Formats: sequence, structure tokens, C-alpha cells
Amino acid sequence: MNSAFPRILTLLRKERGISQKQASVELQVSQALLSHYEKGIRECGLDFVVRAADFYHVSCDYLLGRTADKTGAVIAVEEIPENDPAAKDNKFRGSVLPVLNKKLVVNSLNIIFDMLQRCNHKALTAEVSAYLTLAVYSVFRQLYSANPKNPEALYSVPGYLFQPTLTGELGRTAAVIGQLASGHAVDGEAGLDPAQAPLISSDTIAADYPLFASSLFNLLKNAETRLKEK
Repeated sequence: MNSAFPRILTLLRKERGISQKQASVELQVSQALLSHYEKGIRECGLDFVVRAADFYHVSCDYLLGRTADKTGAVIAVEEIPENDPAAKDNKFRGSVLPVLNKKLVVNSLNIIFDMLQRCNHKALTAEVSAYLTLAVYSVFRQLYSANPKNPEALYSVPGYLFQPTLTGELGRTAAVIGQLASGHAVDGEAGLDPAQAPLISSDTIAADYPLFASSLFNLLKNAETRLKEK
């Protein structure tokens, strides 16, 4: 069994809001055995995978981490909604990979900024915006600098300081986001009130953002795959 199965099995149970004991009864296994499955200590058989998929109303492919969509659907670039109608005229040459990834990122950002609006926390929104701005700046500057004929005068931060300064500021901003989001004050700014924080699960995301949910789920899956590879 792959490493994604125990995590997803546990996640589905917690999203359902039931105990391990309750789930074990429904899945026709002992609580001890279900605990081993959820911890990845024991591997289950195909019959259990099917029972779990039926019980949690998901596909076997989703349970096994083969797709980010609970129905088992595999997303195609033409099926991802385009957030910006004007962007449809911007055709990429060659690989469809840039088109796919652009849509995943843009659609996921729609969810993030909507959640930030619901949090109604100016400092947190400002720091998240700053972090994303710096990330875009970094990518653009590195692409810009790839051709030595492009004039460095476009930037006020010297090339030799760009990367270390950027890395430090990204780390600082990420730390501030983490502190504010967890309810801790930073430099006189109060942290996010837990009561204002959105209650998030894969089901609520799918319900609240039916057009963009598949983009976010696939982006998360791609990110974790990359992190595990590194």
C-alpha cells in the first residue's frame, strides 16, 4: 500500500467527525486493525479499500492518493475553469504544462484570497500578499536575468544582494504569517481570532468553491509530491 493511504484514510474519518471505534464497526474491522491501517503499520487488502471507498463516498483512486479529486476524476487542462476571460487569448506555444500550472495557481489564489477576506484581518492579508508578491518577483527576476542583454537597471536591488535578501524576507514573512494565523501578536498587530478563522476540510472547499476546488486539490498534491521527492 502506498504512503498516501494511511493519511487519507485518517483524514476522511476525521472529516466525517467519527471516532476510530465507530469507523471500525462500519468498516467491519477491529479498532486495533483500523489503527494500524491509519498509522501505516499494516497493509490492508483490496476488499477493505473498496469498503472504505464506499463508506466515505470516494473513489479507490482517491483513497490511494492517485488523484486529488474524491470522485477519482483526473483533471485535464481544458476542464480547468479560466478565471480571467481575457487571458483566453494568451496562447502558450509548445507544452500545455504552463497553461495547466497557471490555471492551478490562479484558481487556488482565488480560494486563498476569499478565505483571507472572510478572516477580515488586514495584517494577515498584507503579509500573505507580500509573500506572494515576493515569490512572483523572484521568478520574474530570474527569468529576466537569464538573458544577459536585459538591462539590470530595471531593478534597484543589486544582483548580488537579490537572492540572499529575498530568501531572508520570504522566511521572515512566512514566519509572521504563521504567527498571525495561529493567533499570536506580531509587532503590535493582534493575531487572528480563532473564531474568525475559516473551518476548512476538503468537503467545505468543494462546496464553497465548486469551480476552483479541483485546482487547489491538484496544486496541493503536486506540491507535496515535489516536497517528498526532495
